[in-house]
Amino acid sequence: MLSRALQHPRIVIAALGAIAALGFPPLHLWPLSLLGLGAAAILIRFSGSTRSAFFRGWLFGLAHFTASNLWIATAFTHQDSMPAELGWLAVPLLSTYLALFPATAFAAASRLARGRSTLTYALALGGCWILAEWLRASLFTGYAWGPFSLAMLGPFNTPGLGALLPFTGTYALSGLAVLLAVVLVDLLLRRNWTRAGLATVLLAAAMYWPAGPGAEGTLDYTLVQPDLDQDELNDPRQYEPGFLTLAALTARPAEESGRRLVLWPEGVLPDYLREGYPQRYYSATTAGRDPGFARARIARVIGEDSLLLTGTMDLEIEDNRAVAAYNVVSIVDDEGEIVGSYRKAHLVPYGEYLPFRDVLEPLGLSRLVAGTIDFLPGPGPRTIDLGSYGRAGVQICYEIIFSGQVVDGADRPDYIVNPSIDGWFGPSGPPQHLAQARMRAIEEGLPVLRATTTGISGVIDARGVVRQHLGMGEQARLEGKVPPAASPTAFALLGNWLALVWALALLGGSLVVKRRTAH
Repeated sequence: MLSRALQHPRIVIAALGAIAALGFPPLHLWPLSLLGLGAAAILIRFSGSTRSAFFRGWLFGLAHFTASNLWIATAFTHQDSMPAELGWLAVPLLSTYLALFPATAFAAASRLARGRSTLTYALALGGCWILAEWLRASLFTGYAWGPFSLAMLGPFNTPGLGALLPFTGTYALSGLAVLLAVVLVDLLLRRNWTRAGLATVLLAAAMYWPAGPGAEGTLDYTLVQPDLDQDELNDPRQYEPGFLTLAALTARPAEESGRRLVLWPEGVLPDYLREGYPQRYYSATTAGRDPGFARARIARVIGEDSLLLTGTMDLEIEDNRAVAAYNVVSIVDDEGEIVGSYRKAHLVPYGEYLPFRDVLEPLGLSRLVAGTIDFLPGPGPRTIDLGSYGRAGVQICYEIIFSGQVVDGADRPDYIVNPSIDGWFGPSGPPQHLAQARMRAIEEGLPVLRATTTGISGVIDARGVVRQHLGMGEQARLEGKVPPAASPTAFALLGNWLALVWALALLGGSLVVKRRTAH
């Protein structure tokens, strides 16, 4: 089998790269991810040179990232400034860059383990993969979507191998999964059916072992999913009907009372809630009402003893005009006062700002969402003390995918709120987005509450178990109690330095095995 694959290695490796993406949500075919990456790694190991290993690794990455990022193409169908067909070109173009990172890992591991055992190579590749994923998530603002460890997350009722995240972090778990994939495929190629079968059984048990009910919290929440798609959010004629939908889903029966946290998604509230903008900006929102009226009717909707966290937008005004904006979560109390806010720090290129605007705009390129001014970044993760409503950390939409960058380490929150617009993520993006929010919950030992426009919304406890969720296209609300936080994990204390420790451990193990097998 290996000899036949070696006759056309480039085609086979590219196909294996696409197969390795099938373990990601929504398919969850994790055995194919392990087999795809492991088989490709073995083929790349037989490259004649480091340069050849790099190119073959790049082919793997090109196919892998193209398959796992197809949801990006959907974003181009929700704007009118550029041809929608450009989305199908944008995905492989982005993947040509992303593929450089696994290519570097494959090339470095092949060089380090040349002529040595498969275990030497597997350990080296695992260590190099950790460093490559960390760099991918960091360079040029970073693109952390789709770490290989995403395939190792279990169903909603169990973390699967994600249970290791408190001790490894996302990138180190990816490296360990790569190590496991190479060893497993090597066992199969050697026809060591007993060890391969035992490893598969143990792995399947770990992936599907149920986590149990978990502890209960004390703070009530109401989480709203209005099912407002991109066209409705961008159409001024739908502003008022959209608000009425939010209001109907939020209202509580007269007989219910007590403290309640209310969560609305990102982008559903067109009203400016802050004072001090030129009147024309208020006139362009819901029925031209002023911010005082907007806040007062929000207070009436949420009711007594309720606190609302909602996505909205603040403006940067110069010379009586808006020159920039902030993507914000505003916190409104039952008297209509803004008692706190969070400004999104990790912005989406081409979504919230156009990089190199002076060069790209004349070429016909623009942002993928409505608006002509760019968003500015906020200062980064911080904890907002809400008194009897707990201490909230906030991560807006895409921010939640960045391992080690979602919590203020010096001021740990009780829970993380993650409002999002997932309507432009296509069919595969929302389940992957939810899965990455689960990974942050496990890493940090904190519950995550996700309110999205069209799904998937959900409440995730500190073990990564999804307590409740609303599927794509559902218009409903979730009610319950915010799950409690766990004690700070090793990852919460060390962050991605923990991943570096694992990378050095695997690379050191590779050197030890290499020296022992050299004699």
